[in-house]
Amino acid sequence: MIKKEGISKKGKSLKKRTNLKSRKSNKKEKILKKNKKANLKNVKENRGFFGRLFGGGSKKVIVKSGKEKEKDNKTTKTIEKLRKEFSKKGLKYKDLNSKKKSGDTFIKTGIKGFDALFEKDMGLPNGKAVLVEGGPGSGKTLFCLATLNELCKQGKKGLYMSFEESEEQLIAHMEEFNWKAREFVKKGLLRISRFDAIDISRSIEALLSAAKKELLIDVEPMFFPSDFEPDFVVIDSLTSISSAFSGEDSRFRIYMEQLFRYLEKNNITNFLIREVSSPSHVGTTFKEQGEAVSFLSDGIIVIYNVIYDSGERTAAIEILKMRGVSFKKRIVEMKIINGKGVEVNPNKILKKTGKNNFSLT
Repeated sequence: MIKKEGISKKGKSLKKRTNLKSRKSNKKEKILKKNKKANLKNVKENRGFFGRLFGGGSKKVIVKSGKEKEKDNKTTKTIEKLRKEFSKKGLKYKDLNSKKKSGDTFIKTGIKGFDALFEKDMGLPNGKAVLVEGGPGSGKTLFCLATLNELCKQGKKGLYMSFEESEEQLIAHMEEFNWKAREFVKKGLLRISRFDAIDISRSIEALLSAAKKELLIDVEPMFFPSDFEPDFVVIDSLTSISSAFSGEDSRFRIYMEQLFRYLEKNNITNFLIREVSSPSHVGTTFKEQGEAVSFLSDGIIVIYNVIYDSGERTAAIEILKMRGVSFKKRIVEMKIINGKGVEVNPNKILKKTGKNNFSLT
């Protein structure tokens, strides 16, 4: 007897179930692919604020739902507006993705007598963020310009980021001491750029709105000229930036934390100028807005504006803090000499002789 070949009812049922599972699986894969594309779109649309503002930057993002994205339309428009404003001012964002090579372990400032305050005249540890504090007229800006001048003479590149004086004013100031500022600019060793602290404040406000005021944000807060990679940076001043964040201490703190992180990541040695309210206050810690900055910094250099009973005024300087190197803990004389610049006498120590009396020994 010959058996008919074919599929039993049981076999047909099994095949039908298998095909159904296959169709469901394919449908599920299509949905997953669609969702994946949507998420990728969200990632692209929610790139870090400065990445969107300057066309680059971080890609660590907060993926948002459709409704949240709709709410952020106003923020996106604000960002685009700021981007156009920065573009008009000739500012371009530069992300130094990989950490720069450290090069020398220490950087000598070249200021006569100052490097002698460090162990074995080593100078500043490379890649550190150093606050330069002092009262009005104490010589903070001049000290920083003098350092830039000496570094440019050594063939290093310096960037001065000013939130107050213009490029022409600062160059003229340097020329008063016979420093070849214009020559350094022509050789590509010196760059002076002026920024608006209000723009910084508005940028952070827009960023926090986009991130729903999350504290764990990823932002590149520094923007350098795209054709210039500095060895040393001066930021003048944190006081101006702080004023732009008036009444918004938390936002100022967030900006400072991200700023210090950026400078550290890119191994940029820098001076950050901060004005204090007590020009003659000697030997104590200043309590200013954004005191966390003192803890974030690797070093603190304080320049005092000392007035004697005789009415004579002089400057004194102290290394209050410096990570990575030993230094002499003393307040010493600092002279500003017309036509020459800044000189420090590491052995002429400021001594307190009374409540408000001082003498140099």
